[in-house]
Amino acid sequence: MRRLLFQGVPGAADTDPRKADFLFSAPYSLRPEDPKLREECGVTAIHGHPDAARQAYLALYALQHRGQESAGIATADGQHLSNIKGMGLVSEIFTDDVLQKLPGSMAIGHTRYSTTGDSALLNAQPIRVDSTKGLIAIAHNGNLVNLGNLRSRLERDGAYFQTTSDSEIIVQLIAHSKAGSLVDAIADSLSHVEGAFSIVMMTRDRIFAARDPRGFRPLSMGRIKNPVGPDTIVFASETCAFDLLRAEYERDVLPGELVMVTEDGVTSRQYASGVPQSSCIFEQVYFARPDSRIFGRWVQESRDQMGRQLARESNVPADVVVPVPDSGVTAALGYAEEAGIPFRLGLIRNHYVGRTFIEPEQRVRDFGVRLKLNPVRNLLEGKRVVLIDDSIIRGTTSRKIVRMVRGAGAKEVHLRISCPPTISPCFYGVDTPSKRDLIAANNSVEEVRRFIEADSLAYLSLDGLLASCQTEPATGYCTACYTGKYPTQWVDVDEILPAAVQV
Repeated sequence: MRRLLFQGVPGAADTDPRKADFLFSAPYSLRPEDPKLREECGVTAIHGHPDAARQAYLALYALQHRGQESAGIATADGQHLSNIKGMGLVSEIFTDDVLQKLPGSMAIGHTRYSTTGDSALLNAQPIRVDSTKGLIAIAHNGNLVNLGNLRSRLERDGAYFQTTSDSEIIVQLIAHSKAGSLVDAIADSLSHVEGAFSIVMMTRDRIFAARDPRGFRPLSMGRIKNPVGPDTIVFASETCAFDLLRAEYERDVLPGELVMVTEDGVTSRQYASGVPQSSCIFEQVYFARPDSRIFGRWVQESRDQMGRQLARESNVPADVVVPVPDSGVTAALGYAEEAGIPFRLGLIRNHYVGRTFIEPEQRVRDFGVRLKLNPVRNLLEGKRVVLIDDSIIRGTTSRKIVRMVRGAGAKEVHLRISCPPTISPCFYGVDTPSKRDLIAANNSVEEVRRFIEADSLAYLSLDGLLASCQTEPATGYCTACYTGKYPTQWVDVDEILPAAVQV
């Protein structure tokens, strides 16, 4: 039985969080330890479409890679604001019968992987709040770094929080703003928030979209041209969502910009300026889909250049170049072409592995990796292999993959990483281990090589990475995970690590 939270849905009683015990113990929140970095979420917004909920569903389907724990869609028709969210994948939650419960020509949507707040349905988004400024629904990608101080201040002012998610803080700031109009209240509130946020908001009759002044997370605007009537305006974390909606990419929402869409059209205001841009470079390395255009550059092109630069910096005599699928594929193609070494899909990924699984025996070594990847022995046996991956976090998975390739008969295994060593945690919307768990933060490259049991190991240089991702005009990138130099005030990692899951 699907577990859904209903708010303001015609013909359905609102879910009472105080009586819904399952909100805090959904089975989807149980996940095995996975050393890959995780993006917090993807967001979308639709304005001016007769079936806005279905358009939001399609956009979230394209953004599913940005979060697989929960998803939600809120719609509005000028009078009502309805919200349905649940734990699991977008396609599992939003069946036809559920989408039919969400009428309206406006919608916002969200798919989530938690970084702050419990991994529970209560913290799934959009978050719907009935405030002094009216009904507001919000969906947020990123992480606030001054949330402790803000939350304490708001609670002293009488704010009542429904969730433990930092996203609700933005709504409460709007509700408690002394600004006269809603748009002024939103601009005023966003100017007090520090950290990363690309957000979409909706009232009964308006859509808002905004990015933080530094532009940490991507957010783009598109347009579906309608032969009769006004065009449909679309916002999404990545442009790959526009392709599924047949929307034309128009532009990025600028850092520090607040965009409002009403029946009268699109208006914009710059609520903050003069702050250096620091967009997350790991979006280019790993998070974003290769067919997306973010921060003014196609991701596929950036990753191809990363592979080529990696070959220039650390080529090694080899027989085949093999990617760790799927995130290593594009960089491996660039590396192979630059180095003149054949590219081979020597590891095959099982795309049907669920988010959780039960190991038949705990003592079965490397079972988790073997469940997801399988070597092609005839391509690897007796070969000198260059193995391309996007990053090394804890090192445990890399060691298992190197062992797997060697176990399939490879004569040599040379691991190449298409980014610099990850030495610092992220505070801007990425689920990062603490510094003590980052293998490169505590070991030299040679020590990491010995741990993962590769014949050689090399990372892409920081200069090489920046050159691979550069645009014209130049994009300012945040590289704190590689340098330890943060663009905002440093915050203790324990404040924003994922909360312990209640079982």
